[in-house]
Amino acid sequence: MKNIITYTIMILLGFGIHSAAISNIPSKVAVIDVNGVLSQSSQVMALKKEQKRKAEELQKWVTTAKADVDRQKTQDGKEKLIQKYDAEYAKKQQAMQKDYTEQLQKIDRDITAVIAKEAQTKGYDVVLSKSVVLYGGTDLTGAIVKSIK
Repeated sequence: MKNIITYTIMILLGFGIHSAAISNIPSKVAVIDVNGVLSQSSQVMALKKEQKRKAEELQKWVTTAKADVDRQKTQDGKEKLIQKYDAEYAKKQQAMQKDYTEQLQKIDRDITAVIAKEAQTKGYDVVLSKSVVLYGGTDLTGAIVKSIK
């Protein structure tokens, strides 16, 4: 019984010393306003503009398809065209979404690389989103925005 208590005390002391050692390691923390960076990114702005253009093109295509269906004389002809255009619309929309996702992932990789480079250059150990930090950290948002424009 005495040995168990001794071992327990040793383990607890070990954890205490370990925790104290870890807590005394200095670390530099930076924060970034992610939404601010994204809203000022030229890549994100260009992607939004491109998506808007593609959505307008798709809307024009839908209008043309509806007119084509309306020109059909028979109900059977209309139904066949509707099925054809529905399938085409789904493919176009899926392709548009896939392209958007791929471009967004590339932008994310690019911005993450800029953040990592800036943090390493300035000697920061950790970079957090400003939205999750209540207090502390050096704000690198301005430097990141300058780098990505």
